[in-house]
Amino acid sequence: MELRDYLRILRTSWVLIVLLCLAGVGAASAYSLAVTAQFSATARVIVSTQGSGSTADLAQGSSFTVARVKTYSELASTPIVLLPVIASLKLGGSPEALASRVSASAPLGTSIIDITVIDTDPTRAADIANAVSQQLSSVVEEIETPDLEGAASPVRLSPAQEATVPLTPESPNVALNIALGALVGLALGVGIAVLRHTLNTRIRTERDVQQLSDLPILGGIVFDKKSAERPLVMHDDPRSPRAESFRTLRTNLQYLDVGRVDRGFVITSSIQSEGKSTTGANLAIALADAGARVLLVDADLRRPKVADYMGIEGAVGLTDVLIGRAELDDVIQPWGRGALFVLPAGQEPPNPSELLGSTRMSALVADFNAAFDVVLYDSPPLLPVTDAAILATAVGGTIVVVAAGRTHRGQLTGALAALRQVGAHVSGLVLTMLPTSGPDAVGSGYGGYGYGGYGYAQDSSSGGHAPAVPVEAPASVPAAARSRGIRARR
Repeated sequence: MELRDYLRILRTSWVLIVLLCLAGVGAASAYSLAVTAQFSATARVIVSTQGSGSTADLAQGSSFTVARVKTYSELASTPIVLLPVIASLKLGGSPEALASRVSASAPLGTSIIDITVIDTDPTRAADIANAVSQQLSSVVEEIETPDLEGAASPVRLSPAQEATVPLTPESPNVALNIALGALVGLALGVGIAVLRHTLNTRIRTERDVQQLSDLPILGGIVFDKKSAERPLVMHDDPRSPRAESFRTLRTNLQYLDVGRVDRGFVITSSIQSEGKSTTGANLAIALADAGARVLLVDADLRRPKVADYMGIEGAVGLTDVLIGRAELDDVIQPWGRGALFVLPAGQEPPNPSELLGSTRMSALVADFNAAFDVVLYDSPPLLPVTDAAILATAVGGTIVVVAAGRTHRGQLTGALAALRQVGAHVSGLVLTMLPTSGPDAVGSGYGGYGYGGYGYAQDSSSGGHAPAVPVEAPASVPAAARSRGIRARR
């Protein structure tokens, strides 16, 4: 992943990261309050030797004390030193228990011994440290005294610093604990956020699609929470940002498959509920508003929705034409004030794949191409059934709808593979349900169709309408088209 991926993760999961960071701070604070405070007191003694005072004796004594100071430090936590301390201070307990709270150390190259005592009572800690230093001096003097009458110990431990009563506890270190808690919480939050991002295979941005395929992205349709109530946003709210998304998609179609004369496109998706039907219906309205003669065909013979969206009668339609029960001029219905015509699906047949792959359907596709500027076929999703892949081979162009935050990478890859297996041409992809806020919002990396700062500006070149899709109309309509009552495109 690149740096911008991590920045996106932070922007997406900042609430989780902050909550875990605060949880770490809270846990560290609770631990600091629950732990009993420990106070530390330190006493110092210096080890020296007695000699004649000559330079040689002094040098020899200094070397001797430095060599022996480590041994004396070890004596500080032994019973020979601690038992008298326990008795004198009336501490109670065993020498082993007291030894766990007493430590002695000697700085390297010195003859100084630091005796440190940890205790829950600051006064008692200082008393024990001073008592241990005094008892250690007595024990060392006794050990180093030769077994001769009237002999004196050549080594003497003198107090260099008495232990004072500590004012602040040694532990817990509240500030350090809180800092560590915040750091652990932050690291845990970032780790979980990165793991979630890695395990989440949903497609969310244009870049996610580009990592899977080099197919052109024709546009992005912003999410509208009222889309279920008003699926035809081009008709119900033509000045909304979502409607402007369809105008942008309409404009981009003029650069799509410029080498192909027929302007027919199968609109499909990987799975259901990705917005393919509403995309096809609104795109058809946008094309008709721009002056193109458009036919919207509901080729989803399993779960037809176009008739309900467009508000027309859908009892008779494409199925009836394919089985010879109706004529095209009887079932194709005009819609709106523009040159938009709708062919509903009709009755649901038991064999939709066979009907869409029949020679009769291929003949209808050719007739539609001759009679209309643009023909859009709303078809079933690719992964559950093969209808869309079969139809795409006859139509010649396919637009795959990808729902941001819903479609998984594997699903899109599988859908495109299904089209490649039958030799169908994929014209491009359309992202739907793009968020309007947050790190994945349009305008945050969607330079081609973002709305940041522009609202719902209309196309300046045509007074609110993009140019019609350029097509090269044939000189005459084929006889098959005339016999079915289909009017030629202008």
